[in-house]
Amino acid sequence: MLSPRLLLRSAASWTSRSLCTGAGSKPGRAPDMAEGDPSLHVSNVRNRLREIVGASTNWSDHQTAMTERASLSSMLARSQTDLPAKTMRDSYLEVHLPLGSEPQLREKYLTFHNTVRFGRILEDLDSLAVLISYSHTYNPALARSPLSIVTALVDKIDMRQHNILPDCDIKFTGHVSWVGKTSIEAKMHMSQYRDGAYAPVLDATFVMVARDPQNKRAAFVNPLKADGAEDEKLLQEGEANKSRRVELSHSSLLKVAPTDQERKVVHGLFLNTLDTNTVSFRGRVLPPDSVWMEDAKLKGLEICHPQERNIFNRIFGGFLMRKAYELGWANACSYGGCRPSLVAVDDILFQKPVEIGSLLLLSSQVCYTQGKYIQVRVHSEVFDPLTRQHNTTNVFHYTFVSDRDVPNIIPKTYGESMLYLDGKRHFNQTVES
Repeated sequence: MLSPRLLLRSAASWTSRSLCTGAGSKPGRAPDMAEGDPSLHVSNVRNRLREIVGASTNWSDHQTAMTERASLSSMLARSQTDLPAKTMRDSYLEVHLPLGSEPQLREKYLTFHNTVRFGRILEDLDSLAVLISYSHTYNPALARSPLSIVTALVDKIDMRQHNILPDCDIKFTGHVSWVGKTSIEAKMHMSQYRDGAYAPVLDATFVMVARDPQNKRAAFVNPLKADGAEDEKLLQEGEANKSRRVELSHSSLLKVAPTDQERKVVHGLFLNTLDTNTVSFRGRVLPPDSVWMEDAKLKGLEICHPQERNIFNRIFGGFLMRKAYELGWANACSYGGCRPSLVAVDDILFQKPVEIGSLLLLSSQVCYTQGKYIQVRVHSEVFDPLTRQHNTTNVFHYTFVSDRDVPNIIPKTYGESMLYLDGKRHFNQTVES
């Protein structure tokens, strides 16, 4: 099933190796990739996941395999205490994206402007988070895993380097950093080989959930034990992240009223747009160097074909993230009048799975601006053309930065004011903190 060489690294591999450009090496080619034996090539990650679950690349065989998975329910643990505790080292993975070593791979990752498509990076991170979670729950006695592990939340992605070079090798590393009874937090890091060493590019935290073979109810995962002070610190951070997510959920503007300070912000925006000639609540005037929020939208439509399915016969979460990011980026680019850089991805919530054959509606909205920063919210929903019903599946939050000051975004309605405050909250969490 899972090759120990691929999934379980030795204690020596847990420690970062010293990487230097060897004799004859080309710039951007890392020695560990030039050797031709990386621990795991990025193109193989989804193949490994299919082996773990028993899925097939063929559409008809894949459907049969998913039906047969129902028989694996008897292999599920009845409680978490029935499962052996694992360490963070047990789930550690290193995955290579050899853009420098394999030029033929670059085209999939390149934009017209010869930059790296960050949407593709999001797809790779999503697949890696799932594989890391399966590494944590790996049971060598089972031919196939009875667990269905899916992405519940992208807690945060922090960019440490805005410029990702198109012809330098990339390495992803990651491991499980915290677990609940049925949930798993996976931390991942992306670095790129430059000037003879790997330089950090981003840090990502994903939250995964484990469910039964038919993806209908929650399933228990192995507990996580600390192996040293560094592991203990990561466990404490995981607990803090969980508490923060619960607190944010309880204080959502969809549940409670804005704070006193936020109400003053909204009222100040309203007063700043009053028409002083009419002195009327209905008379609104757009201030200089500003844009009405209703004029800062961009929408898209995707027909969800079987090609974009994941190993559980639903639309791949990484595909959804890529499409939402590209729409959000295009909106920020149009709004600011130049190509923006991504600062952070924050709080991507997967509320419902997207079925194959769905009509997926994506709506991007610039909801907050400050100086050179643009906060974009992308709302994803499935539309049933027969019943005319809309169901929200995902909400995405992106923070971009422009190379110049951008116009102020101005809400006009109460609903837009709530979007403005929500965007301001996400901006404060990602940039000011």
